[in-house]
Amino acid sequence: MGRTSDAQQRLVDAARGLIAARSYHAVGVSDICAHADVRKGSFYHFFESKQALTCAAIDAHWAAQEADCLRILHAEEPPLRRLRELLDYYVRTQEETKYATGTVRGCTLANITLQLDAEQGDLRARLADIFDAQVAQILEVLQDAVAAGDVPAHLASEVTARAVVAQIEGLVLFARLHDNTSVLAGLHAAVGALLGVPDALTDATPGALITS
Repeated sequence: MGRTSDAQQRLVDAARGLIAARSYHAVGVSDICAHADVRKGSFYHFFESKQALTCAAIDAHWAAQEADCLRILHAEEPPLRRLRELLDYYVRTQEETKYATGTVRGCTLANITLQLDAEQGDLRARLADIFDAQVAQILEVLQDAVAAGDVPAHLASEVTARAVVAQIEGLVLFARLHDNTSVLAGLHAAVGALLGVPDALTDATPGALITS
């Protein structure tokens, strides 16, 4: 089996890479094992199924993304600047992938979500938890923005936070559809419009924009 001590991690890394490059349904256990240099018979020592491995790959993907997002959102910056930099992160991620691979791959988590069947409950539940966590991140920064007087109080809600996440995911989906990251150029203005501050997320120094 080769490097037995890190075989499990290699399977997770292989699954992450292959599913991101192809799709959940297009990648089989044999593909993953070959890419990871792990014998197929040894696969089941670590994972009971492809779905179980995909859950681990999703967790690994989210752990890296969450760390990046929290670093941005917990920085010592005004709330709207933090939100703008989070949007920058999502745009930059797609641009870097386009540069490295030649294609816009979109959001790995959303791509998997769209490919799932009803019976894949474990994966669906895990993805739901992750997107709920993203909504919670946005809600926290919206609450900070309200406290800073940057946006109206009624926008510090789960509904608004979920709409922001939907806006991000929707434009990333369009960027993938057209294989063109320029679609994402309108992301900041679109989120600003949702929050009633259309110019704030493109302004270099967002400040207190709402006085009442």
